Amino acid sequence: MEFEVVWTDQALTSLQEIHSFLAQFNPAAAERISSVIVERVELLKSVPKMGALYPKGSLGPYRTIVVEKYRVFYRVIEEKRRVEILLVWHSSRQEPDLPL
Repeated sequence: MEFEVVWTDQALTSLQEIHSFLAQFNPAAAERISSVIVERVELLKSVPKMGALYPKGSLGPYRTIVVEKYRVFYRVIEEKRRVEILLVWHSSRQEPDLPL
């Protein structure tokens, strides 16, 4: 049975900001990157623990997957069979402030 994937408001906002920024320079690249991120996140439905552990944060441990130059932070809630997408973050930036 698959897990439910739920995007937090902060995760959706961060994805929209990435898309908007990239679209200023290359709309096709913005669409491609956004689509690749969403497609990779959808894989978490069947393999929720595929991401590496990210132990920082008081509500952790979190997990993270890398999609091109972006890191997707999430947590797995086993008892609810849910994956919560917390944040999409450019890998060149300093570590994000978790918990969210």
